[in-house]
Amino acid sequence: MSKDQSPDRAKREANKAFKPVETQKPVNDYAKDQHSFNENRERLKAERLAREAKPKDQAE
Repeated sequence: MSKDQSPDRAKREANKAFKPVETQKPVNDYAKDQHSFNENRERLKAERLAREAKPKDQAE
């Protein structure tokens, strides 16, 4: 450590360098609801397309 740097400054710089990285933002309720809605919509769409693709003679 050089003479112009105090131990406190070096400690702060080290803490900055080794600070944990937050990769994801916390998800709020609105985003959770939108995600659930979109998943459900895609599932229902796939089920509807599968029913429509069935031959007419196999219909229940």
